[in-house]
Amino acid sequence: MIHRDQLVAACDHQLQSLQFKDYTVNGLQVQGRATIKRIMSGVTACQSLLDEAVAWQADLVLVHHGYFWKNEPVAITGMKQKRIKTLLDNDINLLAYHLPLDAHAELGNNAELARRLGWRVEGCLDGKLGEGLLWTGRVAESQSLQRLAQQIAGVLDRAPLVIEAPGVGDVDKIAWCTGGAQDMISAAFEGGAQAFVSGEISERTTHIAREMGIHYIAAGHHATERYGVQALGEWLASEYGVEHCFMDIDNPA
Repeated sequence: MIHRDQLVAACDHQLQSLQFKDYTVNGLQVQGRATIKRIMSGVTACQSLLDEAVAWQADLVLVHHGYFWKNEPVAITGMKQKRIKTLLDNDINLLAYHLPLDAHAELGNNAELARRLGWRVEGCLDGKLGEGLLWTGRVAESQSLQRLAQQIAGVLDRAPLVIEAPGVGDVDKIAWCTGGAQDMISAAFEGGAQAFVSGEISERTTHIAREMGIHYIAAGHHATERYGVQALGEWLASEYGVEHCFMDIDNPA
């Protein structure tokens, strides 16, 4: 059991959330009850996750994708009203971390993806480790693009979309950024990577990969970002004795 404000302060400090310029509010987004015993985590604060949290009697919902994004309509109507009403009616807190949870050197999405896939982290191409979003390193052993894609499919339980760059050959050096980071592919190429992995793909990404000469794997926005929030939830459970449950709301994107 922990007071909400103490838990939020611990997360803010652990993730250094104030260092990031983001597209949303990092931290407590909707205030609920003051005492936290049960935390349900998930990738996105969708209605299905909130309904699961209500059924489980969670005190706090912890997510990577929360609310109040830059340039979204400010009116609390329709879908947004229903979601926020669910939280308020049930006195449930909503705690969300976006870029800070991508970047964290131990608990973040990029760190967790590398750990699960056995990649050796060498640093970031856009800043210090723990601050940058475009990570780089080495696969466990030099391998074909097809073998790498098979490994990713096995670990993430999702078949990735694979774009092969002619003439590049096997993969040793790799760059990655979870989620919607497909436009980092040019920086990945300039950083010497033979393959770049992110969550989403755009139409232009295929042509960039083929013409620049860098393999590309779109492994799924949701699939690549399931792990940071789980790691943060487990850290909170270990440090503060709260009960943590991760709920995976299926999303093929």
